Amino acid sequence: MNKDVNINILRNYKNTKVLVTGGAGFVGSNVVRLLLEVGAHVTVLDDLFTGSPDNLKGVQGYSFIKGDVRDDKLIKDIAGQFDYIFHLAARNIIISTKNPEEDFSVNIGGTLKLLLALKKSKKLKKFIYTSSVSIYGNPHYLPINEDDRINVLTPYSVSKLGGENYAKVFYEGYDLPTVIVRYSNVYGDQQSPSNPYCGVIGKFIEKISKGKAPLIHGDGQQTRDFTYVRDAVEATLLAGISEKSTGDIFNIGTGIEVSINTLAEVLMSIYKKDMELEYIDKRDIDNIRRRVLNIEKIRQKLKWVPQFTLKRGLEKTVDWYEKHKK
Repeated sequence: MNKDVNINILRNYKNTKVLVTGGAGFVGSNVVRLLLEVGAHVTVLDDLFTGSPDNLKGVQGYSFIKGDVRDDKLIKDIAGQFDYIFHLAARNIIISTKNPEEDFSVNIGGTLKLLLALKKSKKLKKFIYTSSVSIYGNPHYLPINEDDRINVLTPYSVSKLGGENYAKVFYEGYDLPTVIVRYSNVYGDQQSPSNPYCGVIGKFIEKISKGKAPLIHGDGQQTRDFTYVRDAVEATLLAGISEKSTGDIFNIGTGIEVSINTLAEVLMSIYKKDMELEYIDKRDIDNIRRRVLNIEKIRQKLKWVPQFTLKRGLEKTVDWYEKHKK
C-alpha cells in the first residue's frame, strides 16, 4: 500500500478523541504529529522522565497533561474520555536494566492501571499497546515471526511482554478491543543525540557530524532491523484504525537485516566522511546477536509495507539533526 492510500485510511481518525501516553517521547511525539495531521483531537500524557516538551516544539492543537500512568486517580478520571489510546509510556531498556523495580512499576503496573480503568468503557474503539521485538531474545530462526518462541533476556523485555499479556487478557476476558505492535529499532526525527537514552543511530550521527569515528560495542557484526519512525508510526496508526487488527499482534520492521558496521558506513557516506571504525567492549544489554523481522503478516492483513529504505531514512534523520542540533 502506498503512502497516499495509508493517509486516506488514517483520515478516519478525524474528529476522534485520542490519548497518547508517552507522547512527549521520541516515537510518541511522532505519533502525535501524524494524528494531528489526519485531524484527530489529541491529548498527551507524559511524566517527562525521558520525554521532553522540545519534542513537540512548534506543534499546535493538542492538550498536554503532565502525569504518571501509575496515578490511579488521574487515569480513572481521564481514561474513559477517549476513542483511541496509544500506550507508549514506558521506561526504556537502559533505565530498566539499571532499575528493574521501576521498570516493573511503570511498564507493567502502568499498563494494568490503564486497562483496569478502561474495562467498562463504552467509548473506547481501540487500545494500542506498543511493545518491542526484544521479547524474542536470540531467535532460533530468521526472520522472526510473531508466533515464534519468546525468550526474554532483560528486565525491559520481561515488562514489555507482561504488558502484552495483560492487553491480550483484557481482550479475551473483558472484550476490550486491543492490538499489540512490536517495534524494531525505530530511529528518526526527534531522536535527539543529547538525550542520554537515544539509540545507536543518534549516537553515531553525533560522533560522525563532529568528524569523530563512531564507537562500536563488540565486533559490529551484530545485526538489527532498523525502522524509520514515519514508517513505524503509520503502521501503528493503521493497526489502531483497522477492525482486522483487534486482538492481534504485529511485527513492525523492514524485513532487512543490517549490521552495525554497515550502519556506520552508510552514515559516514551520507556525511562524506572516511574514518576507521573504533571498537570497544560490548555492554550488558548487547545480548542479541542477530535480528530481522518477518513483516508478511502486517503486509497481508493491514496492507502495510515500509516506504523508507535505510539510506533514505538515515538521510532524513541526518537532515533533521543538522537543522536542530543547535
